[in-house]
Amino acid sequence: MSEQSSTTGRGRRRLTRRRAITLAGVGVAGVAGVAAGAGALTRDGDRAAANDGAAGAVPFHGEHQAGITTPAQDRLHFVAFDVITKDRDRLVAMLQEWTAAAARMAGGKDAGVIGAVGGMPEAPPDDTGEALGLPPSQLTLTVGFGATLFRDAQGRDRFGLAGRRPAALADLPHFAGDALRPEISGGDLCVQACANDPQVAVHAIRNLARIGMGVVSVRWSQLGFGRTSSTSRDQATPRNLFGFKDGTANLKAEDAGLLREQLWAQPEDGADWMTGGSYLVTRKIRMQIETWDRSSLTEQEQIVGRTKGSGAPLGRRDEFDEPDFAAKGDDGQPVIAVDSHVRLAHPTLNNGARLLRRGYNYVDGSDGLGRLDAGLFFMAYQRDPRRQFVPIQTQLARNDAMNEYLRHVSSGLFACPAGVRDAADWWGRALFS
Repeated sequence: MSEQSSTTGRGRRRLTRRRAITLAGVGVAGVAGVAAGAGALTRDGDRAAANDGAAGAVPFHGEHQAGITTPAQDRLHFVAFDVITKDRDRLVAMLQEWTAAAARMAGGKDAGVIGAVGGMPEAPPDDTGEALGLPPSQLTLTVGFGATLFRDAQGRDRFGLAGRRPAALADLPHFAGDALRPEISGGDLCVQACANDPQVAVHAIRNLARIGMGVVSVRWSQLGFGRTSSTSRDQATPRNLFGFKDGTANLKAEDAGLLREQLWAQPEDGADWMTGGSYLVTRKIRMQIETWDRSSLTEQEQIVGRTKGSGAPLGRRDEFDEPDFAAKGDDGQPVIAVDSHVRLAHPTLNNGARLLRRGYNYVDGSDGLGRLDAGLFFMAYQRDPRRQFVPIQTQLARNDAMNEYLRHVSSGLFACPAGVRDAADWWGRALFS
């Protein structure tokens, strides 16, 4: 490496991920050596990325957890954990350590205070190192607690939490057509990592799993790409793997009144530790890609209820025009079919219920029969699933014409508490206090 490129790498690094490495007992010469080593791992073009807003940091502390109304990033690594310890104190200590590590990683630092290359060579590093040289990439980490943390499948109250389970965390019912696989459903805890660089998201989950060894074990996980909804009005509406714009009518961060009504748990909801939090439903939905691809454009648009190009409701011109469910065609039939996805999911047919969706596309290879194992990893936040997701999905599962092309194979429900207020706070403090 030339002197010029080495100096450039160190200067760029001071502005991005290696901004601060806390070293215990390492002299100035040791710090310089660490910096030179990290510089060798810098990606080409990283300087340009560091100047891009998509590479910056999202504040970790706040009233609500980041990763809910945060403008949706491009990549996802979601993981559900089982708690394998019976020791409440060990679980609390892990959550405290997780919180500290998450705050560091969201700020573009190593998971641990020593870092990937700053400790003694004879000891394991307290960061795995694959994010060395990378900017924060708007990493957000969001934690949630599943129903089995409060009382497990055998009915045991392992941690004295059974009396604190929120009523809104009631088990989801079986929906028509469900083909759920238990091994990729549920979980005691979940962590959602979103970022604009997949390696940053994977690094975050990997390090939390490493920190939790002996306390939790990974139950299942999911990688996602290409967000399938917008959570801010500044974002364009993306497309799902059926090729249609997805999430046009999604709740947005700017909808303050609707967020209070539809997204954030309120004091009167009955679980004080969840005030300011939200409930997350996850559903892995495999799409029958090959069958869909053989359907005509007209049929696809009738099933969805929108035009494929512009995303406008059928009979309208603009994506954000309100659907006209009363409009009839020349044949006297509704322009937007009664079994179309748009009609059945619309708030006017669901007592005003709305969701904040943060789903992602996924492709998990092939199924061994020449078909893509691909689809939508659906994630939706809401104030109370019993009044929002459950009635909406019940209607869709029974009547949606799109069901011919979908199979729900995984399901999860998690209570995601309010945000971590400051460095003295931690994930789950209100629950365990």
